[in-house]
Amino acid sequence: MEKKYILTSAAAVMKLRRIAYEILENNRGETHLILAGIQDSGFVVAQQLKAVLGEISNISTELITISFDKKHPSAIDVSPKTDFTDKVIIIIDDVTNSGKTLLYALKPFLEYYPRKIQTLVLVERSHKTYPIHPDYVGLTLATTLQDHIYVEVEDNEITGAYLV
Repeated sequence: MEKKYILTSAAAVMKLRRIAYEILENNRGETHLILAGIQDSGFVVAQQLKAVLGEISNISTELITISFDKKHPSAIDVSPKTDFTDKVIIIIDDVTNSGKTLLYALKPFLEYYPRKIQTLVLVERSHKTYPIHPDYVGLTLATTLQDHIYVEVEDNEITGAYLV
């Protein structure tokens, strides 16, 4: 099957740099952000974003992982566990397909009273079945229901994204 690349590694880094500036602008006055990366590729995006934020600002960032079975999301694990009350949380994933993953990733934070919860994806598809609209998007792509987008990662780096 032929891969139709929609993002290169360099383009992904540029998108994350732009998003980092948007985050700083939308969270002016904040001193601490929690970057909650969804297991695997979403966590890699969060790691790279943390590095960019460290380069361009002095805002404190904390990296956590959200893990769950994306097909049957009954148990959702956040690591490390902490009190999220009055915190700014940015939930990060690689792609929004149906919106289901981001929706379920919100669940553990709703047990607390965070000051703000925002969502971020590297690539957003135009066909979603759940009412999720990310606050920060690297690339929005009009797709058909049959199309799938994959973000490739290797050694904790985004190497590209393609459409199948």
